[in-house]
Amino acid sequence: MVHVNAIEQACRRFGDHVALERQASAHTCAAYRRDLDRFCDYLKVEQITDLRDITPQIVESYLAACRTGADGRHSLAASSSARMLSSVRSFLAFSVDEGLIADNPAARVHRPKQDRRLPKALSLDDVNRLLAASSGEGAIDIRNRALLELLYGTGARISEAVALAVDDVDVHATQPIVRLMGKGRKERIVPLGTYACQALEHYLVRVRPDLAARGEGTPALFLNTRGRALSRQSAWGILRKVADAAGISQAVSPHTLRHSFATHMLEGGADVRVVQELLGHASVVTTQIYTQVTIQMLREVYATTHPRARG
Repeated sequence: MVHVNAIEQACRRFGDHVALERQASAHTCAAYRRDLDRFCDYLKVEQITDLRDITPQIVESYLAACRTGADGRHSLAASSSARMLSSVRSFLAFSVDEGLIADNPAARVHRPKQDRRLPKALSLDDVNRLLAASSGEGAIDIRNRALLELLYGTGARISEAVALAVDDVDVHATQPIVRLMGKGRKERIVPLGTYACQALEHYLVRVRPDLAARGEGTPALFLNTRGRALSRQSAWGILRKVADAAGISQAVSPHTLRHSFATHMLEGGADVRVVQELLGHASVVTTQIYTQVTIQMLREVYATTHPRARG
């Protein structure tokens, strides 16, 4: 029988709290579980089995081990280390609320410094090539085109797209919309453009009924060839395959389409607060990084085209 120490028991209680009381998504619950499993393994090696023995120095040492891989796991980038600290902070804050410890030692630990990298958006030409590469008339091509048109046309996260049910999309309304469930289970309504609407209607009429007949009646909008809900991993694979077929050399992920959506909206003159609402960002500060993308592009164009931009 595997012995479970007090810290591991507290982690399990925290996992139940996140799933049941916070009603976090399965993806978020799994991420917390992975982060805290690694934290617990590190504490075991350090022979720490009591929550009260966790100090800010222990948390800092753990983050350093994560960054270098000194704990025997893969090394983490600064952004992933920051997420790891956030997970540990949340768990220890829960432990304070439960009366297991007096204060949160991770609250006094500084977040790892991160390079502020601008998101890489596709050019409009590359987006058009990408979508054209999924324009076949086979059932899977039609499904893939609907998925990609929705991702680029709405700026949806991949987790939001694969979580959609058929009833979340209204392609027949005077003003077609999609209801997306974002982080913190916050719902937002996003308009569907003509191309996304047509691609979805084509998929819903011609393809989805046949795919659904192979499964067990899931309400999911996007289905795989077995009639089950399309997974995030499968959606990633679809995009990589289509990007290769389109001959796009840049690395393309579902988030690339989200970046492209926001960048192209701002380049077209959209107000940053409108883009914030469409993306489901809690703060406009998060959205403002895309304004830097457009400014950077303007600088590059200016530098390469104005006769007196460079000496």
